[in-house]
Amino acid sequence: MKPREALDQCPTELLVDGVWRPASDARRITVHDPATTEAVADVASASESDARAAVDAAAAALPGWAATPARERSAVLRRAHELMTGRAELLATLISLENGKALSDARAEVAYAAEFLRWYSEEAVRLAGTVQHAPAGGYRILVDRAPIGVAVLVTPWNYPAAMATRKIGPALAAGCSVVLKPASDTPLTALAVGALLTEAGAPAGVVNVVPADRSGAVVTAMLDHPAVRKLSFTGSTEVGRQLLRGAADRVLSTSMELGGNAPFLVLADADLDAAVEGALLAKMRNGGEACTAANRFYVHDSVAEEFAVRLAAAMGALRVGPGLDPETEVGPLVNAAALAKVEELVQDAVARGARVRTGGRAPDRTGHYYEPTVLDRVAPGSAVLTEEIFGPVAPLVRFEDEADAVRLANATEYGLVSYVYTRDLRRGLSVAGALESGMVGLNRGLVSDPAAPFGGVKQSGLGREGGHEGILEYTETKYIATDW
Repeated sequence: MKPREALDQCPTELLVDGVWRPASDARRITVHDPATTEAVADVASASESDARAAVDAAAAALPGWAATPARERSAVLRRAHELMTGRAELLATLISLENGKALSDARAEVAYAAEFLRWYSEEAVRLAGTVQHAPAGGYRILVDRAPIGVAVLVTPWNYPAAMATRKIGPALAAGCSVVLKPASDTPLTALAVGALLTEAGAPAGVVNVVPADRSGAVVTAMLDHPAVRKLSFTGSTEVGRQLLRGAADRVLSTSMELGGNAPFLVLADADLDAAVEGALLAKMRNGGEACTAANRFYVHDSVAEEFAVRLAAAMGALRVGPGLDPETEVGPLVNAAALAKVEELVQDAVARGARVRTGGRAPDRTGHYYEPTVLDRVAPGSAVLTEEIFGPVAPLVRFEDEADAVRLANATEYGLVSYVYTRDLRRGLSVAGALESGMVGLNRGLVSDPAAPFGGVKQSGLGREGGHEGILEYTETKYIATDW
């Protein structure tokens, strides 16, 4: 689909109480194409009063939606899944246009995003409570699940469709109403998702979408609203800490999917064909702009040279170009700040002695591009090993002792995901158990699945998204002691 055609079909105002309306102060956000740096659209930028109005609308819609039979809530989500699937090319075009990712990655994201709507359409009718005899006798213990209430959802720019549906799906399935505040870099996709859910039958006020470039003030205004009972945030650990402080004042339930620093361990007995294939997927999916991206590669010394050569050849062969070009495999980074950070991390590693196996520079062209890069023999203390890269850079560290590799992998405040490659299942499960992360890819470079609980430990987050656990995040447990 041509960009102009996609833009013409995308709303650009705020969605509040089922109505598309401009910001109260007429402020707008300019959306840029990372491939050209040119402005492609502008959308309404919510004020604090707009945000409060959206929460008011969600609060007014909550009782009716919570009382709607689960089968009917399920049907809305299922229709939304079908609409999203039918409009995959439109959404993929919007994602590539405002995010920069390769069209192949954007299409994969739309399929992934739609699957959350289908999964939670099924979970809506499986939200069961329990009943049991009290151990002491004399009465029964009834445990029910009630919608937690109005949920504020704050999503990032790297997966503008999937991060929205991963939160909206379980919230609506549980009977909650929501206000979505998308990243200001990528508001178009979120607005298109809001339109799609409205068309699918979500009543006015159940889904509200308020892009804003004054993120801190707008989110704070919503968290201070007495009707809000839930905050779900995906983004950096630094911002997550700030939001947790704000949520503490009203003792809000919070779900936090924060930063990552994923280690990728290649043990001595690994199948190198599989390890390189998995490394490409774990590192280069979404151009490296993913919290699950492999950030540090720990490779046994006996296979390190061969792995480095193979990975450099594979990454060096990837085609870099505009996201909307069907031949592109690696698109530009989202903005100039993202590019500057990647350049700084690589320069620091090289200054400390790292060897550039491939890439290592930004090409001389318009747009926020960086070449797929493999750095070998990266020195301890290099910033590229401690900070989340969020770009197409793979730093390699060699090890001799497996226990040292696990120790190095765990030497971080983050704990989202880890990857392990070995031919020995028992060995792999043992290492996976020792790794301090909420998820482990064992001989797999991809862990994300709508049916699985996604989330981390340590400072990578709180709670889980996806799976049955995801819907429980939007419920309150109610216990009733009763005789009959």
